[in-house]
Amino acid sequence: MTIQNQTIMHFHPVILSGGNGTRLWPLSRAAMPKQLLALTGQASMLQATLQRAASIPGAQSPLLICNDAHRFIIKEQLQAIDCQATDIILEPAGRNTAPAIALAALKLTETDPAAIMLVLPADHVIDDQERFSAAVLQAIPAAQDGYLVTFGIVPAGPETGYGYIKPGTSIASDANDAVQQIHEVQAFIEKPDLETAQRFLDEGGYTWNSGMFVFSARRYLEELQVHRPDILEAVRQSWTRKSSDIGFYRPNAEAFSECPSDSIDYAVMQKTQKAAVIPAQFGWSDVGSWASLWQIADKDEVGNSIQGDVFVANTHNAYVRAEHRHVAVIGLEDVVVVETADAVLVMHRDQAQEVKHAIQFFEQANRKEHLEHLKVYRPWGWYEGVDEGERFQVKRIMVKPGEKLSLQMHHHRAEHWIVVSGTAKVTVADKEILLTENQSTYIPLGQIHRLENPGKIELHIIEVQSGAYLGEDDIVRIQDGYGRLSNLEGHK
Repeated sequence: MTIQNQTIMHFHPVILSGGNGTRLWPLSRAAMPKQLLALTGQASMLQATLQRAASIPGAQSPLLICNDAHRFIIKEQLQAIDCQATDIILEPAGRNTAPAIALAALKLTETDPAAIMLVLPADHVIDDQERFSAAVLQAIPAAQDGYLVTFGIVPAGPETGYGYIKPGTSIASDANDAVQQIHEVQAFIEKPDLETAQRFLDEGGYTWNSGMFVFSARRYLEELQVHRPDILEAVRQSWTRKSSDIGFYRPNAEAFSECPSDSIDYAVMQKTQKAAVIPAQFGWSDVGSWASLWQIADKDEVGNSIQGDVFVANTHNAYVRAEHRHVAVIGLEDVVVVETADAVLVMHRDQAQEVKHAIQFFEQANRKEHLEHLKVYRPWGWYEGVDEGERFQVKRIMVKPGEKLSLQMHHHRAEHWIVVSGTAKVTVADKEILLTENQSTYIPLGQIHRLENPGKIELHIIEVQSGAYLGEDDIVRIQDGYGRLSNLEGHK
C-alpha cells in the first residue's frame, strides 16, 4: 500500500492528563499526580508536553482531557507558561484512553471534520525535540490517508514493562521519501517476560509501544464504531448532554458512567486494519517508576542521582530525593530513597514496581497518604497541615490576590484565624472586617463566614480549628465562585 503525496495540514494536540501516577508515590498522589510535578526540570511534565507539542510546525491550540479534581491546577499551570488551551474537557470518571480520546474526537469534529489529532500522554519525557517533531510531521500524511499511526520506540534493552509492536510491510511512496519508514503494524504484543524481551532485542525490528498516536478524528470515531460501538454510543450520549462552566466542558456524568473502560490499544489499535507504526529514537521515557526516573536523571560519577538536602557516603547507583528534611544515605547500592513532609520511601531499585503494595495498604486502612500531600492546592491558593490532635487542628492557608474562599459554615468546629502577612477581608454572618498582619478573629461554630484577599500580595494566615469533628467534609457551601457545587472537594 502507498500513501498519496499530500500537503501537510495543521494538527490538534490532544493531551491526556487523567492518570494518578501511583508508582511514583510518595511524590505523586491522587490530588497531585506525576504529570503535574516538575520531576525532570523546572517545568511540570504537563507543561513540558504542551511546550513540546506547540513547537511542532502546524500545531493548533491544545485540547486537554483531565480529571475534574485537577482542573484548577492544570489551568494555573497553563497560565504559567502562557498556553491558551482550545478547550479543557473534564472526565466525569476514569474510563481509560479509548473513551477519553473519543471525547476529544467528538469535540474536534464539531468545528473541523478533517481534524488530525496528535494524542500525547501528559507524563512522558522526550529528549530530542527535533527528531520528535520530524516523526510527528512524518505521521501526518499517513493519518490523512486513513492510517492510525503510533510511534514505536527502538528498544534500548530487554524491557519487560512495555508492550511491543512488530512492524510489518513498509508504507512507501516514490513521491514522498519522508514516509519511507512508516510500516503497517504486523502485531501488538503484550508485556513479555525477560527471556522473550531479550529474544525480541536479538531478532531486531521490534519496538516498544509508546502510547502516542496521530490519526484523523473522524477515522478514529469510525474505527470505534466498528470495533466498540458500545463505547462510542456511551461517549456520544455523554458529550451530547454536556454542560460547561468557567472554561471547562463537563460531559454528562450519568451517561459516561455507563461507558465501558478500555484502552485505545485494545479497543481500536489491535483490531483495525489500518494501524501503522513509525520506529523512532527521540529519547523517550514514560517515567513509569522510580527506577525509570533514575535511568533518565543526571547522575554523579558513581551513578547517584541526588535531589535536595542530601548526604551520601559509600553509596552507588542510588536515587535520593529530599523534599523537606536532610536525608543521609550510607553504605547502600541500587536504592531509591524519597522523602516528603509526611512519608518516606526506601526500597531497592529492582522493587520499583512494588510501590503498589504501599498504596493498597493505605486504601485498606482508610488512610490518605496516597491521596494528597500535607499541602493541598485549591483554586484560591493552598492549605497545609501543621499539627493535629484530639479536638484541634492547625493549618497554614495562602490565598492568592483577588481570590476568595467559598461562603460556608461548619456544623462541628469553630475556627481562629491569625494573619501572618497580607490583608484579609473576613465576613462573619452579616459583618465584614479587614485584618492585617498579627491581627486575628474568631469564627463561632455554625456561623456563615468567608475569607477573601482584597490585596495585591499573597495572604498567609494560621487557622486553628477546634471541635468534636474536624473532617474536611464538614463544609456546607452556600456560594462558591469556582463551580464547586458540593462539599466533597474539601477545605473551603
